[in-house]
Amino acid sequence: MTSESTFAFQRALIVGAGQGLSGSLARRFAAAGMQVALAARNVGKLESLCAETGAQPFACNAADAGSVEALFRAVEAAIGAPDVVVYNASGRMRGAIETLDPEGVAQAIAVSAYGGFLVAQRAAKLMLGAGHGAILFTGASASIKGYAQSAPFAMGKFALRGLAQSIARELAPKGIHVAHFVIDGGIRSATRPVPADAPDSLLDPDAIAETYVHVLHQPRSAWTWEVELRPWVERF
Repeated sequence: MTSESTFAFQRALIVGAGQGLSGSLARRFAAAGMQVALAARNVGKLESLCAETGAQPFACNAADAGSVEALFRAVEAAIGAPDVVVYNASGRMRGAIETLDPEGVAQAIAVSAYGGFLVAQRAAKLMLGAGHGAILFTGASASIKGYAQSAPFAMGKFALRGLAQSIARELAPKGIHVAHFVIDGGIRSATRPVPADAPDSLLDPDAIAETYVHVLHQPRSAWTWEVELRPWVERF
């Protein structure tokens, strides 16, 4: 495995950033010596994370092509072209099928899937020129299992997984590693602690971030396009 001192990546962009998994990713990337850019609709929520990691914040609506284009231009100007791009944004909407608002459903799918396409397309254009890079997608249980009253989320996450699988096959021969991470379970946080009677029943975001970095370390002769991560309480 490549050592941390010879890590092949230098600049990371995380789209859909916040204090949860993306916060753990930002800290882990920064610890590896990478420059980090964080993109979110509301950059105010990123202040403490940026202060902790040295990351730079950027406002972006991931479901808007013009906003994504402006994001990449701004990141390139600030830290250079990112060679790792993580798509962590998603649109959630719950409800019985007969009650769902069509416009709300369209927006949820746009954030979960169309935004992933926009970000991946712009990242690929940069990385193809260099012949190097990684595009990582954060999936969920809904990427492979459609739950009742969660059709918008399942549609978006199924589509994101299809995007990842397709472009992994397209871009791997060109030196770009594409990987999709199925986060199959709840993620622990300060507001969602692990129950005392069920230790390790929620995913540790730092452990998830470590897996992302492990995938970045993979030799090209043994790349993976998808990883499933789940606590012991989740059924396959």
